[in-house]
Amino acid sequence: MGVGYDQHGQDVTSAAMRACKDAISSNSIQAFRRGSIPGVSFDRMKLQIKLGVPKPLQPSLDLEKVKSVFPYGRIENVEVVDGGLICSSGVKVEEMGDINDDCYIVNAAVGVEVEEMGDINDDCYIVNAAVFVGY
Repeated sequence: MGVGYDQHGQDVTSAAMRACKDAISSNSIQAFRRGSIPGVSFDRMKLQIKLGVPKPLQPSLDLEKVKSVFPYGRIENVEVVDGGLICSSGVKVEEMGDINDDCYIVNAAVGVEVEEMGDINDDCYIVNAAVFVGY
């Protein structure tokens, strides 16, 4: 799970990118390292992304930029739901691009799965192993 803020500039995409970076930055999924488990690699990683974004800001969210945050894995789905928050940052700083004192907050949940693989060898069988990072 991650949270991202944009305190200056009122850019919901920046807040969403920070939320996604926060969600993945403190997690390390060892099984995806090459050779840890036969047949499991970053190429077989599937990502499910769920973003809580304030409803009035959803049309301005650039999902392609948000997707660029993920260094590996195949993004299967990005779901945007009503959530997050618009609140006051307490100050308007025009030099930082502010048009008002709004602060945008976005929440992110990233689900990670291994695609179904069937028999890898006689000793190992993996079907839909999943690790969920947040909600």
